[in-house]
Amino acid sequence: MDPAFPQVVGPPSLSAAHQVAGRPVGMYAACVEGSTISYIHWAHDNLRLMKISPTLLPLLRSQMQGELLALVVLHPEREFTLTELAGSLGASHTAVLREVDRLVGGGILRDRRVGRSRLVSSRTDTPLAGPLAGLIAATYGPLPLLSEALAGFAGVVEAFIYGSWAARYNGEPGPPPADVDVLVVGDPDPDSLFDLAEDVSRRLHREVNVHRVTTEAWTTDTDDPFLTSVRERPLVRLNLDQEA
Repeated sequence: MDPAFPQVVGPPSLSAAHQVAGRPVGMYAACVEGSTISYIHWAHDNLRLMKISPTLLPLLRSQMQGELLALVVLHPEREFTLTELAGSLGASHTAVLREVDRLVGGGILRDRRVGRSRLVSSRTDTPLAGPLAGLIAATYGPLPLLSEALAGFAGVVEAFIYGSWAARYNGEPGPPPADVDVLVVGDPDPDSLFDLAEDVSRRLHREVNVHRVTTEAWTTDTDDPFLTSVRERPLVRLNLDQEA
């Protein structure tokens, strides 16, 4: 075996960042013999790139490509550095560079240099721009748009997408999700939360259903059938650690 790539041993190890009430959420790093940070980044990026047909949109080559397109194409007014993209996607700079090079070469994205920085943005001047934005919004759009909308929202402690969208995102086969179910933990104003859901629904062209639970109810054991069901099924944590 090539010593540069240590053998994966034992069951996967789950960090606190990938658990909810002690239960695994989303993707996690493998526990490796003699592991290093660089190896974990390599394994994480390549596992995402090796998934040739992501369940949410099998037309794409990888999950990472879908997430990158959602971030850039759904924010056509913004320019992103490669470092910003890597941080938002939880991927290495090298993996993001490969995807950006492909998309710029294919005329989907554009880039320019400012000093030592490479700025990436969506091309809106091609016949593909409108249809692509609609397709990405309907598939990968919920993750960046809901994260952006809920970041800094008063009273929200954490939030997750659950239900059929989360299942497709995590690779479970099935029909395209008809709507997007969101679990909000905390004590936000219900009227403001409803308005937020309506706004994101219009942007996604798909109904967004928001369910509120208190922090105490979410973090303690309960026999509530709804919470039990949600915890037993795939969850996708929204990244609220960003500027509102």
